[in-house]
Amino acid sequence: MIGSVLVVVGCLAGVLAVILWRGLPALNLAMVTQGPRGGYYLGKEGGVLNAITGSLCLGFGATAAALILGLPIVFYLQRDYGGRSRLAGLTRLALDVLWGIPSIVYGAFGFIIMLYFGLRASLLGGIIALTLVELPIMARAMDEVVRMVPAELKDSSYALGATRLETTLRVVWRQALPGTLTAILLAFGRGIGDAASVLFTAGYTDYMPSSLMEPVASLPLAVFFQLGTPFPEVQQRAYASGAILLVLVLIVSLVSRLLARKFERYVVR
Repeated sequence: MIGSVLVVVGCLAGVLAVILWRGLPALNLAMVTQGPRGGYYLGKEGGVLNAITGSLCLGFGATAAALILGLPIVFYLQRDYGGRSRLAGLTRLALDVLWGIPSIVYGAFGFIIMLYFGLRASLLGGIIALTLVELPIMARAMDEVVRMVPAELKDSSYALGATRLETTLRVVWRQALPGTLTAILLAFGRGIGDAASVLFTAGYTDYMPSSLMEPVASLPLAVFFQLGTPFPEVQQRAYASGAILLVLVLIVSLVSRLLARKFERYVVR
């Protein structure tokens, strides 16, 4: 057990050490406050503000869409609704299979759909692809959290005359809120860090996001494109962009834990 923990912690420490060691020299205020300027990919001035903003737009949009689609699924999977039916079992199986599909497959699928409808790479296309990536993660995690709510609490609510909807919203939802927030932020962290699903669907641009139908940059693709240049200065900026992405994911993880602790006072042990 100790060996397994050391391997996991060692891998994390190694990734952080390499990214920070190679990225910190290029990390400055201009990286997070400016967009790419003329000659940026030749080692001249500019930053990745467009990619930071684009990643946040993609992440927030996809997470909101996945939450809207996922909550009804999670409620249906409760034993009080359709949780004991064969359809519920097939739904859980489908979510598990979707969770395991590589994100590049979602990107290719979204790209084919966009071609069919005559759409080009855009913020909307990226949000749709990322929603497909996040939905099984969020829904399956929330389903496990909801299933952990003690049945006695729901039975007590019914005994007091509450309806199924009232029990779901005022008892089950409150009990599952810390775990639900963790599931949402987990899916958001996956969304802003995914590159394969947005490579063909969101495109890339040096400009700030201005419309749902326009291409948008993202930090993972900024890292990918900068590492592909032959200029050492630009490659160093790729690691700096990776460091920014790591900080964003770390902030999401910390916020997740803080919110979970804040709402744990409603949870019955």
